[in-house]
Amino acid sequence: MPIKILMVCLGNICRSPLAEGILASKLPKEKFIVDSAGTGSWHIGHQPDERSIAVAQKNKIDITGQRGRQFTKNDFDTFDYIYVMDHSNYQDVIKLADNQEQKNKVQLILNELFPDENVDVPDPYFGLTNGFELVYKMLDEACDVISKKLLEK
Repeated sequence: MPIKILMVCLGNICRSPLAEGILASKLPKEKFIVDSAGTGSWHIGHQPDERSIAVAQKNKIDITGQRGRQFTKNDFDTFDYIYVMDHSNYQDVIKLADNQEQKNKVQLILNELFPDENVDVPDPYFGLTNGFELVYKMLDEACDVISKKLLEK
């Protein structure tokens, strides 16, 4: 049975698709399933933002096959680990949890780099041109830590 990891951001077109692509590239596909979702419904069925696609391709990762979807309560049953990009995503996901076991699956992704500091991955959608590059770098470093931990299990 593969280990299942879900990456969550607001719209599922910028940060979580990058996190999904990055982590999936670091793990063997036969042992791990990585997916992503958004807490909002605006981009269901849409490809990731063209800027996320571009920065991923620049780093030899193809995320063009991904399609946006919204996080649901069923994701707690499907996934072993749920990584959220910021405090707002964390609160939105935790609100849907039925019990402490489900809440325990949810973590801020940058706590992997900065334990207990609760640092947000900034949303690059309306930000600077290099925002996607900076977000990629943060997520790549966090996914290095996550992949090492998962491969040790």
